Amino acid sequence: MTASNLQLKQRYKPNVSHFLALCGRNYSHMLKWLPLEIAVGESWRLEGEFGILVMCILENTKYTQLVEISRPLAIRDFINTPKVLVRIYHDAKLAEVLTSQQIYQLRPVYDYPNVRMYQSDEKYQVNAFLEELLKIGYQHSVVCQP
Repeated sequence: MTASNLQLKQRYKPNVSHFLALCGRNYSHMLKWLPLEIAVGESWRLEGEFGILVMCILENTKYTQLVEISRPLAIRDFINTPKVLVRIYHDAKLAEVLTSQQIYQLRPVYDYPNVRMYQSDEKYQVNAFLEELLKIGYQHSVVCQP
């Protein structure tokens, strides 16, 4: 078996059903604290046992919403504030991360190795990170901000 054949066999193939299940779980987590009536530009905080999340509605349409979620940290000198841009699809009952930190458009699969050293399943990993962020709000209190 040649090296190129071996490389083709080991290429990452996304599992769409696992990805959609993850996006569905993220959607159900987000529904617990997403206000029913909110205008574009409004933001609020979610205070939970494990920290604070700050959310801001960037876009609000009949079937979708675009939400920016960040987690402010006390130590800002060494660590960038974790931030994701999430599209919520109310008709499909899914929430998908569109951008994360310095990645402005997530691709479904990345060749590995690559210049930026993204994982082959970077899109799945970022959505799994969103699920971890949303766990902050399991026992939560929503605090609206002006």
